[in-house]
Parts: sequence; structure tokens; C-alpha cells
Amino acid sequence: MIEEISIRDLGVIAEATLPLGPGFTAITGETGAGKTMVVTALGLLLGERSDSGTVRMGATQSWVEGRWLVPADGEITERVRDSGGDVDPIGESGDAELVLSRSVSPEGRSRAYAGGRSAPVAVLSELGERLVVVHGQSEQLRLKSATAQREALDRFAGAGFQASLAEYQSVWRRWKDGAAELEQLTGDRDRRVREAEELRAALDEIETAAPQPGEDAELDERIERLENAETLRVAAAEAREVLSAEESDGPDALSLLDASRRSLESAARHDAELGAIAEALQTAQYQVTDAAAQLSSYLAALDTDGSHDLELLQERKALLAALVRKHGSSLDDVIDRLQSGSARLFELDGDSDRIAELTARVAEDAAAAEELADGLSTARAAAGEELAASVTRELAALAMPDARIVVEVSDRGELGASGRDQVAILLQPHPGSEPRPLGRGASGGELSRVMLAIEVVLAGSDPVPTFVFDEVDAGVGGAAAIEIGRRLARLAERSQVLVVTHLAQVAAFANNHLNVVKDTGGAVTASSVRQLEGGEREAEMARLLSGLADSESGVAHARELLELARS
Repeated sequence: MIEEISIRDLGVIAEATLPLGPGFTAITGETGAGKTMVVTALGLLLGERSDSGTVRMGATQSWVEGRWLVPADGEITERVRDSGGDVDPIGESGDAELVLSRSVSPEGRSRAYAGGRSAPVAVLSELGERLVVVHGQSEQLRLKSATAQREALDRFAGAGFQASLAEYQSVWRRWKDGAAELEQLTGDRDRRVREAEELRAALDEIETAAPQPGEDAELDERIERLENAETLRVAAAEAREVLSAEESDGPDALSLLDASRRSLESAARHDAELGAIAEALQTAQYQVTDAAAQLSSYLAALDTDGSHDLELLQERKALLAALVRKHGSSLDDVIDRLQSGSARLFELDGDSDRIAELTARVAEDAAAAEELADGLSTARAAAGEELAASVTRELAALAMPDARIVVEVSDRGELGASGRDQVAILLQPHPGSEPRPLGRGASGGELSRVMLAIEVVLAGSDPVPTFVFDEVDAGVGGAAAIEIGRRLARLAERSQVLVVTHLAQVAAFANNHLNVVKDTGGAVTASSVRQLEGGEREAEMARLLSGLADSESGVAHARELLELARS
């Protein structure tokens, strides 16, 4: 709901504040006073294209600001915060104040603000679609698209229809998801068969070779040892001979250590320090004895390996290298391929069963979706007839007795997320004429009345926060104008309604009356806005009725109209 709109230097309006609030607000004024500028100001706040010609002569820029009351936690607030702005919570009411602003320079440049922060004009447009619906002589219709008309009819059809639609959409999505998966499986069948064959051959090759973690490093060590076996044997034999001579009578390390130890032990009784050194030499003897024994064992094992073993090891290494080239960057990758490939092969081998299962389920869901879509079509056709009849009755009371609304529900030839139906709301202006899309079969004033009739009928099932009607009463008067006022008041019971009007019969039903006042006393015409109550409102009503604000008969008639509206 719009709480207030402030305007500065827009057209003939120098500065004005429009207090709005809930219910029905009527905006009146003399021709040329600037009533249309109020709608223009609102259009700027809703992201419409700016026009440098609307900047007041001599002003540096036009400025428009609107204050909205919106839910503190809702889609609108979330979108404002996404754009960098914010709203101001109002106590614990659950509501918040949203401020939208727009400036226009004489060069035509404009800047937009949402929630106190600069924002693209597209953000205002997006918010405007959720906040306000404008019906005017040249405004686009809220129900301009086939999708919008179908959605409005669906909401009009009621809660039972919505439940049926939700059930259909659940089945339709499951059908489409299953069909997409089935198409992928069957379309890729040949490729997946080839993949399974190649994977099975690779796994057989790897399983036959049975590589072990770290085996390649172990093979390298063993091959290195066998390829240098003679060098290793000579070195080990020489070292063992030095430590413990078995093939010569020369001195070795053990005999020399033993002689040293004995020499020290014989003199140790004269100095205990030599005894400690003798013990160290004895420990060294033990260690040298162990080393000599290890060298003997090493030589014994080295002599058992031969050229035949080297050939086998090299063949094994070549086999593992071939596996790595074909199936991975390392032996660990090859071993991992054996594990992951087995799981993938199980998945590929299960395709046939999955295809059979999906084929049956997709066929079942398709049949269910067709049946549910038939039910939706039947319900939409019935709701369309009811909607058309209700709107047609409203048109008869709005001075369009020969006009008829037709809601056409047709088969578009395929099932979609909403069923198979295409919905069109058509207007037949008079008997014998061909029903035509909204906006093509009526004048601007008639179209406003058509949209008013539709909005009144849809109000209970398809609420909108704010409606704006510009010259909805064009071309009518008398009893028809009173009926327009009544219907605007009825619409205002559920939504905020702003109406620019030149008829007292319409303005009488408003709970808030604003008057755009023109002042031509200066060099440039300027207008302002006043909120009317009591005698001032009666005088403005009299002016609308007779052209004279101080006409006694006009004032009496105005009071009569106000009393009629209150009753």
C-alpha cells in the first residue's frame, strides 16, 4: 500500500505531497491542473521510461518519492535488500516502510533509488509489477499475456482447482524427469555398450596382472641388485675378509681388536681407566663379529640369485609399465582403476534393467498426466464461463450493456507445466461483432471500464496491493458513473484504489479526496495538491457537477451524492 507520494518540479506541479493510505482515493482538479502528472509520477516510481519534457520549466531536475507499506519479511523486501537497499520495520506490526525515489534531469537522464540506495531502473520496474497495477488510456494491461490470463483464471477457479493443479504438476514433473533420463539412457546406449566392453577388457587385463601397491619400486630395487651382483659380491667379500679373514693368514680386524684388548687388560690392574677402554674394545669385537656374520649371510643370499631371476623381474617390470601407460599415470592409479571401474561396470551393466523400469514408469506417468490434464481443462472451461458471465454482468452496470466477455479455453496441442490449455480473455463490444483480445475491441475509456469489471470480479481470488485507474469514467455519466463509483469502492475493500476522475458521481465514493489546484498568478503556471474534507470537498464536488464551486444547487447535489455513497 502506498502511504504517501511527494512530487517536486514535475510538469506543472512545483511541489506537492499526496497523503494516500488505505481504501479509495479520488484525485480531481480542473483541466490542465496536472492530474495526469500524479499518474506520471507514480509511473516514474514504477520504472517507466523518463521524459525530459516532464521537468518543470526552469528546474534543475524533477524529483518523485513514494513511501510504501510492505511486509517486513516478503519477496518485495528480499528483492530490495538484494539490490543493496533496505526497509524500515514499523514496531512489531510485521510491516515495514519502503521508500522508492526517482529523479529526472532536463537532459532526460534519470536516477533511481530503492530503500535508500541507488539502484537500476529495472529494479523499480520489477518491484512495481508486484506493488501496483495501472489501468489508463494508454497503459498496458495487467492481463496482457496469455500466461497472465491463464493464471488469473486458475486463481478464480478456487482452492479445489489449485489442489488439482498441484497434483498434475507433480505428476508432470516426474514424467518429464523420467522421460529425460530415459532419452539419455537409450540415446547413449551404443556408447555405453562400447564403454562397458572396453572397461571389462581393461579390468580383465589388470586382474590378470594382479599388481600390488609399491610393487614397481620393489622390482626396481631387486633389478638394480641383480644387475650389479658381481660388484656387490666383491665389495662384500673384501669387507668380510678385512673384518674376519677366512681365506688368508694375514691379520684381520677381529684379531687386531683382540690383541689390543688383551694388551690393555694385562696393564689394567695398574690403571682402571685402561680397563674401561678394554671393555669398549670387547664391545667393538662383538659388533665386528656381527657385521662379518651379516656379510657372510648377504654373500650366501647373493650367490643364490641368477640371470634367470633377472630376466623374470625385467619382464614383470615391463608388464607393469605397459599397464601404467594404458590405464593410469602410476601403478596406484591402475589399482584404483580396478576398484572404481568395477563400480562403473556394475552401473553400465544395469542399464537394461533401468531402461525397462523407466519405460514402464514414464508410460504410466504420461497416462496419469493426460487424465489429470483433462480434468484441469474441464474445470477451466467451467470457471471461464462463470468468470465471463460475472464480468459481463458488471459491464452492463458500467454503461456497456451490449458488451460481452468471452473466456476461451483452447487446446495448445501439448502438455505443459500448467496442463494443455491456452486461455484468452476476449471482449465482444456489441452483438454480431467478433470477440477480440483485450485492448483491441474498445476505446481507452471503455477499456478502463472493462478492466475495472474484471478486477472487481477477480478481487476475491487474485488480490493486488494497489490499483490505479486513470479516467476510468471517460464517456459516461449519471447512473453509470455512480455504478463505477460503487465498484471502485467495492474493489477498495480488498485493495488500495487510486482514481483520477472528473466525475463527482465517482469521487463521492472515495474515503480520501485529493484536489490538484492550479495557480496561474505567477509567470509560470504551478499546481499543488490539497486533501479535501467537509465544505471544501462539497465545493469541489459542486464544481465537478456544475462547473461552479459556490452553486447552491450544486452543493446540495454534492451533499446528496456524498450521502448516497455513505449509505
